[in-house]
Amino acid sequence: MAEIRHLVRIANADLDGEKQLLFALRKIKGVNTMIANAICKITGFEPSKKVGELTKENIAKIEDILATPIKSGIPIWMLNRRKDPETGNTTHLISNDLIFARNNDIKRLKRIKSYRGSRHQAGLPSRGQRTKSNFRKNKGKVVGVTHAGKKRG
Repeated sequence: MAEIRHLVRIANADLDGEKQLLFALRKIKGVNTMIANAICKITGFEPSKKVGELTKENIAKIEDILATPIKSGIPIWMLNRRKDPETGNTTHLISNDLIFARNNDIKRLKRIKSYRGSRHQAGLPSRGQRTKSNFRKNKGKVVGVTHAGKKRG
């Protein structure tokens, strides 16, 4: 039996070597269960295989699929960046690229002064949620009821 590594680095993310491949891949930002399952199917690895048992070649194969998912056979509808506003291409972003793109999208919405951008600027929900009882964390401390002008006693 091969020795299990306790820490495996895939796509700039440290994965626990004791976990199963399907669930460990989900720790990479931008990889959900469906993408992880597709990677397991394409590579031919058992989803229940421990990550620590992977060889360097296996890790390179997984990283190659994450870098070019369309060429590897992952369907377009699974990707997280379809029709990029700047380039028009369909890609799948992971880790820091995903964070950078999301921040740029929010900055673009603020810059063009769209409704969603103004809601982001004000720290309010932008997708129609109620604001009377929720989202108080952005508004400060709760004051409660004050009895202004009434004398007690």
